[in-house]
Amino acid sequence: MKFNVEREKLLLGLNNVIRTSVGRTTSPILEGILINLKKDELILTTNDLEIGMEYILKEVDVDTEGKTVVDSKMFADIIRKLPNGEITISINDKNLLLIECEGSQYKLSTMNADDFPPLPTINVEKNISLPQKVFKDMIKKTSFAVSGDENRPIFTGCLLDAKESSLNVVAVDGFRLAQRISPVFSDSKEFKAIVPGKYLNEVSKNLLDVDDQIKIGISKNQALFELPDCKIVTRLLEGEFLDYNNVIPKEKETRITINKSDLQSAIERASIFSISSQEKEKKYPIKMYINIDNVIVSCTSQVGDAKEEVKVETEGKELEIGFNPKYLLDSLKAIEDDEVYMDFGSNISPCVIRSTTDEKFTYMVLPMRLKE
Repeated sequence: MKFNVEREKLLLGLNNVIRTSVGRTTSPILEGILINLKKDELILTTNDLEIGMEYILKEVDVDTEGKTVVDSKMFADIIRKLPNGEITISINDKNLLLIECEGSQYKLSTMNADDFPPLPTINVEKNISLPQKVFKDMIKKTSFAVSGDENRPIFTGCLLDAKESSLNVVAVDGFRLAQRISPVFSDSKEFKAIVPGKYLNEVSKNLLDVDDQIKIGISKNQALFELPDCKIVTRLLEGEFLDYNNVIPKEKETRITINKSDLQSAIERASIFSISSQEKEKKYPIKMYINIDNVIVSCTSQVGDAKEEVKVETEGKELEIGFNPKYLLDSLKAIEDDEVYMDFGSNISPCVIRSTTDEKFTYMVLPMRLKE
């Protein structure tokens, strides 16, 4: 095996695939990267048996075809530290990977490529396509709401709910819900698939802010994400996801229209007192007292109290309600428009937050009970 490649091109591929290689495992091969040279293509593959990625570099100067496996972190570290320019990579007579660039030369131990677990062959049953920038935005605006509780594994994933002409991405952690909907190009029937949130974030890192399409294929227990130069395979979570359509309240007693930045800044300042330095495990709620023309945002704890006033337009009843400030802030940061709606039922029912101009995004958060 021998080939020449520009450092920048090789590093681009490495930076994409290396994130899916396993560290600190009893199986060294899973820490490796498969380097497969075919004709004028260099195929880089990582696979930890939960998520795998294949990245193709085209127009590589191939001298001799072949394949091998090397430690992914070590290989990437070497390439990062080399100067820009052409790199020559080959296997020597001692089966070591030889890396040469200008006056630099490195030799790296290799592993048997036949021992590397290949990416599974997926029999795609259903698929959809949508612009990369749209799917990237959908992940960004929902995946932060997945649960980190491994005792409820179904909520550590995002639901991909594909209809005939739209895709819903939904995340839930038991205290909040985030939903984003977008039109798609569908080649098949409807499907529902739950992708682990951490793997969906890895997919997002490979997406560009472009209109070029990403194709999503679903089989019984795996998902395939296909881009022009790479493909990613992940396992799916099994189980019943929350029936989100019936959880989001349809009725409201109170609606406020409020400047997003003003409310976000008020909550950020007041939440200084939410976590007491004297009681690190205790979290105090942010209180919102909703009047006709303003909202009083306050927080009281052992170390002090804060009060902020924000102007609003109110429809319906006055209300006092408490929230975990992090959940409110996460939703406000995800909304890019200037104003938001906040819909309330009672002080113990969920609050629904939406942009005033974009109905494709919905955020719901459960309140915290306030002491009398």
